[in-house]
Amino acid sequence: MILYNEEDYLQLSGIQHFAFCRRQWALAYIELQWQENVRTVEGKILHENAHDAAMKEKRGDLIIVRAMPVHSREIGISGECDVVEFHKSDEGIPISGREGKYIVVPVEYKRGKPKSTDIDALQVAAQALCLEEMLCCEIPYGYIYYGEIRRREKIEFTEELRRKVKDMFAEMHKYYGQRYTPKVKWSKSCNACSLKDICMPVLNKNVSVKKYLDDRMKERGPD
Repeated sequence: MILYNEEDYLQLSGIQHFAFCRRQWALAYIELQWQENVRTVEGKILHENAHDAAMKEKRGDLIIVRAMPVHSREIGISGECDVVEFHKSDEGIPISGREGKYIVVPVEYKRGKPKSTDIDALQVAAQALCLEEMLCCEIPYGYIYYGEIRRREKIEFTEELRRKVKDMFAEMHKYYGQRYTPKVKWSKSCNACSLKDICMPVLNKNVSVKKYLDDRMKERGPD
């Protein structure tokens, strides 16, 4: 098994961008282009609210840890879980400094409502894979809390979902290593993209957006 070095880790949260649009992910994480829209701003506020309280909280047999750093050497990723719940159970694992055993449950916070795709499920599944590697345990399910409907949905971490997460990150590592920005065809989903104004996929040019913008600036010359 090949294990990644820490300097080669990709951001865990990038998988939701990659699943939505490979070009969007490359623009944001390879070319470092980014623009905020209402969706990204509201999403940040919801995440900040999830992290506002104390980092750790105990409620009876439940321990809640917020903003927990996670990583996986096997997949080559690092990131942060919005919330990780530790439920006391004989079927769980021992936790340092705590009596008894605990079941580990990651919880991801999203601003909208459940989607028809598995984009959100991929992110929380990636968190679970990191936690499994770090804590040497099995995590069969997690939750996604949706701010628009104000409730959370249970996500089963099936073998199919786990494999999809690993395959996507392998593809992301390949693109990142090559500094490759994929081309895409325009679709209606582009209208909700925070990068639509600089992406310009309708041009379908086999050049990076950064190079395209730099060339246009050179053509204009100094003001």
